[in-house]
Amino acid sequence: MDLGLAGRAAIVTGGSRGIGRAIARMLASEGVDVAICARQRQALEETAKALSEETGRRVMPVVTDTMSSESVSQLVDATLRTFGRVDVLVNNASTPGGMVRGPLADADDKMLLEDIDTKVVGYLRCAKAVAPCMQRQRWGRIINIGGLSGRRSGNISGLRNAAIVHLTKTLADELGAHGITVNLVHPGLTRTERSSAEDERRAATNAIRRMVDASEIAQVVTFLASTKAANVTGVAIDASGGSIPVMFQ
Repeated sequence: MDLGLAGRAAIVTGGSRGIGRAIARMLASEGVDVAICARQRQALEETAKALSEETGRRVMPVVTDTMSSESVSQLVDATLRTFGRVDVLVNNASTPGGMVRGPLADADDKMLLEDIDTKVVGYLRCAKAVAPCMQRQRWGRIINIGGLSGRRSGNISGLRNAAIVHLTKTLADELGAHGITVNLVHPGLTRTERSSAEDERRAATNAIRRMVDASEIAQVVTFLASTKAANVTGVAIDASGGSIPVMFQ
């Protein structure tokens, strides 16, 4: 299936490792030039070099802090200077699992605010920065990476993922008339370079009885970024292999 992505340009935040790296690889393999950003230069540059050699596409590393509007603006400006366009934004930069996971008595409000600033407001900053370019093109894809802690109790930092659901639908409604879709993908426990044997064991309780690989999350994101998903917007997709035994309408 031709996904209509060849020659397009994307930004993937948190793209130096894990799910972000897998998404950048998948997009590049479909003919997309990709700007990847993270805060640590060495890991970012190593990933960009490896993915460029593997896929034959331009993969540009841009050191970025999504907690800074100025830094995000510099990321978008660098992408436009190098690639001439921004067609796809994948918002992925965050602390995996969140920083406030324990009981209320141990909850640190400053860490919670940092979680929200990075993942919720950071996603907003990036979307705000790319939207004018996408509106001029009359075409764009914004895909937010959430997490299933937004649908479970027991993890205070999970509220950031619940907030991203609202952000996604709000942006989808505002930007849809400009040819821009905005969607949300919820991974569960996902196999990355950080995964452990214990993670594999825990993940095997889902409906498909195995851990979902980061490349499988990347496949969902790449479809949502494609021309084939033009009628899909404002939705939250559970890509966890069925790890929550309830239905969400």
